[in-house]
Amino acid sequence: MQTLLVGLDAACFPVIRPLFEDGELPHLETVFKDGTAGRLESQIPPWTASAWPSLYTGVNPGKHGVFDFLRFDGYDWDIVNSTDVRQRTLWEYADEAGMTSVVVNAPVTSPPPDIDGAVIPGYLASEDPQSHPTGILDDVRDAIGGYRVYARRETDERVGAEKFDDYLELSRMRGEAFRYLTDRFDPEFGFIQFQKTDAVFHDFPGDHEKVRQIYRAVDKQVGAILNECDPDTVIVASDHGMGEYEGYEFRVNQYLHEASVVKTTTEGQGVPSWFQIKDERLTESGTGESGHPVLERFAGTAASMGLTYQRGKAILETLGLAEFVGKHVPVGAVFAASDAVDFRMSQAYLRSPSELGVRLNVEGRDPDGVVSADEYEIARDEIITLLSEATTPDGMPVFEEVAEREEYIYGPYADEAVDILTIPNDFQHSLSAVVGRQFGDPEPYNHKRNGVIALAGAGVDTDAELVNAQLFDVAPTVLASLGIAPAKTMDGDVLGMLDPPEPTSYPEYTVREQTATEDDEVAQRLSDLGYLE
Repeated sequence: MQTLLVGLDAACFPVIRPLFEDGELPHLETVFKDGTAGRLESQIPPWTASAWPSLYTGVNPGKHGVFDFLRFDGYDWDIVNSTDVRQRTLWEYADEAGMTSVVVNAPVTSPPPDIDGAVIPGYLASEDPQSHPTGILDDVRDAIGGYRVYARRETDERVGAEKFDDYLELSRMRGEAFRYLTDRFDPEFGFIQFQKTDAVFHDFPGDHEKVRQIYRAVDKQVGAILNECDPDTVIVASDHGMGEYEGYEFRVNQYLHEASVVKTTTEGQGVPSWFQIKDERLTESGTGESGHPVLERFAGTAASMGLTYQRGKAILETLGLAEFVGKHVPVGAVFAASDAVDFRMSQAYLRSPSELGVRLNVEGRDPDGVVSADEYEIARDEIITLLSEATTPDGMPVFEEVAEREEYIYGPYADEAVDILTIPNDFQHSLSAVVGRQFGDPEPYNHKRNGVIALAGAGVDTDAELVNAQLFDVAPTVLASLGIAPAKTMDGDVLGMLDPPEPTSYPEYTVREQTATEDDEVAQRLSDLGYLE
């Protein structure tokens, strides 16, 4: 193997340095200390579904087309998949250069392209994803005694410790599957991604011992891979960082509603929500009516206060009511009693918190646009000014920057993104699409802007200073380690510790036809992590 890329979701120095100091991660620490390492600045927005495609294509979301966990067609939505990534990936560059790749657990890679090598998709794929080549997932399962993309979901009988045990088991499966495939395909390039280094913070916030155990399990697998694959060059990178949120949950649509920018309706949820996917799929009655007026009134009040599924489920489990509500109460019908954003009548709105911005409702672009093309710039400037003036209950600015989309997102697909980017102050505040009280408590841990990168091995100049590294630099740097010229269209550069090949122009990329995801189980998992409210 010439180059091994290890992806650690949400890894950052505040998390891994204490583990290095305690001797918990000997194999990863060797890469960081024997090579060169530094902070890796993520993109805006720094969320998994968009950031990993940026890392493995080397371009910003406006050029590859994935901005969030969701893609929108007018006001309708679906979960993104690999057909939404409309740029060459690292393994496609390698394939065109006559090299073999093994890719395990990379997010947004289902369905995979036809390359020389193997791809087992990761996050946002189904539990039994289409893999490449056909039948390879069955072979992996036979060889290592089972393979899953996700931890088994919680039930009333199976929570807590057993769920965490699944996290550790998944880390083992990733490593063993990768080693099996590299032994079988003998690739020049290998990419393995570990997702639970992120999920552990969402599902077990503040449990530092579980964080240690996850990282130890990952480090063990990295050590086995280094021993068996003996790569010439090792690159470790993350898509973003992770840390505590000490500010507020800012409900952007409520703020814009009070300024008459957002219009609301009680005709059902407009903003994508877990409650949209729950009815008739988890309830026994399927009638669409709860038959409990008191519960409906309670739910309307709860929704206005920001009671999302993730928080509500925790309360119901504590009370022992989660299973009953899941089977008998059509929650979407209940929450329809509360106000929600009316996409069609609003001038602008937050449609998904992890897009980190506001979309204008523009005539000719959006199905029922109310902002004319002539008014677009004026309206956008006014909303930027309005959002820039938002302050917390402590009188501090909510946002460190409210920017036109073009500041961070540009390219042929940029018009599919939000029009205004809203960057929380020091990433201490989270955003919510809920209509109700303007502020709430954020989830305890969430994404931060700075991740990490480390390089060691052949051709790595360890005396070269690693500063100002950005997410888009990872792909051209990986290609340089393989002796492949980066594309001129890439937004990043080869990091200075490797000799950079001269960038070249590649033939126009053949974009695959976009296919629907429509996977209820994946949507449920997004809601479990708080990405769907």
